[in-house]
Amino acid sequence: MLTPLVIGDVLGALDSVGVPIPQLLQMADNIAFIALAAIGLTIIFGMMGVINLAHGEFIMMGAYITTLSVNVASIPLPVAMLLGALGTAVFGAIVERTIVRRLYGRLLDSMIVTFGLGLILTQGTRIIFGNSLQSIGTPFGNVPGYTYSGYRVLLLFAAIAVLGAVYLVFTRTEFGVQARATIQDPETARAMGVDTDRMYTITFAIGSGLAGLTGALYAPSATIVPGMGQSFLVESFVTVVTGGSSVLLGTALAGGILGTINAIFSNLYGNFIGQIALLITAIIVIRLLPDGLTGLAATIREKIGERQ
Repeated sequence: MLTPLVIGDVLGALDSVGVPIPQLLQMADNIAFIALAAIGLTIIFGMMGVINLAHGEFIMMGAYITTLSVNVASIPLPVAMLLGALGTAVFGAIVERTIVRRLYGRLLDSMIVTFGLGLILTQGTRIIFGNSLQSIGTPFGNVPGYTYSGYRVLLLFAAIAVLGAVYLVFTRTEFGVQARATIQDPETARAMGVDTDRMYTITFAIGSGLAGLTGALYAPSATIVPGMGQSFLVESFVTVVTGGSSVLLGTALAGGILGTINAIFSNLYGNFIGQIALLITAIIVIRLLPDGLTGLAATIREKIGERQ
C-alpha cells in the first residue's frame, strides 16, 4: 500500500493548488492504455511492415494466461503476468515461423491472414473456456482520498518503463543494431553475417510478447472475455499511424496527445465523444503530417540543426 499512499499524497498536494485531479487521473489512464496497447503493434508494423490484425487477440491471450495462472494454478500475480508475456511471445514466434514469414512484402495478404488468425483465436478461446473467466481482482485498492484505482494509476509508470526498455533494447544492444539493420536492408545484413531469419522471428516474438504483457497488465482490471482484445485494437492502430515510423518517439508522442484529447472530451461529453475526438485528431494529423508525428519531430530537429 506504500505506493498508492505516496500517489495519494502527491495528488493531494496538486489538488491543493487547483489542479483538476479527476481529469489528471483519467488522462494518465488513457495515455497508459494507448501506449501499452500500441507498442507491440508498432514494433511489428513499424519495423517489419506486417499489419497484424490479430494484435487484439494476442493481448487477449496474455490476459487469459495471466488469469488462468492466478485462478487455476495459484501463481502470484507478478509471475503470472510474466508468464502471460512469455507465453504470447512464444506463440508469436511460432506464428512468424509458420505463417508470417511467407507474407513479408505482401501487405494485404498479411492483413487477411492475421484477421483470420484472430477469428480462430477468439472462437477457439470461447469454445475452450466459455464466454468469460472469473476475474482476478484489482490490487492496491483506491488511491487514498480518491475513488480511483491505485493500480490504474501505476499502469502509467508501467507504460513508461516498457517504452524505456524497448528503447534500450533496440538502440543500446547488439541485438537492436542487428534487428534494425535487418529491417532496413536484409540483404546487406545477411552478407555481413547476420542471421536475418532469426532476427525476424525474435522481433516478431518481442512485439507479440509486448501485446501479451499489455493483456497481462490489464487482466486485473478488465473483463476477461474472448473479444476483449477488440477494445485495444482501434487505439493501437490509430496510435501507430499517427505516431509514424519511430517505435519509441512515435508511440510516446501519439499516446500523450491522443490520450490527453480522449480524456478531455470523455470527461466533458462522455466516452463516445471522446472516441470520436480521438479519431478526428488522428485524421487531422494524418492529413497534415503524412509521416506522422515523428516526421514532424525530425523536421524540427533538422531546422534546429541548420540554425546551429
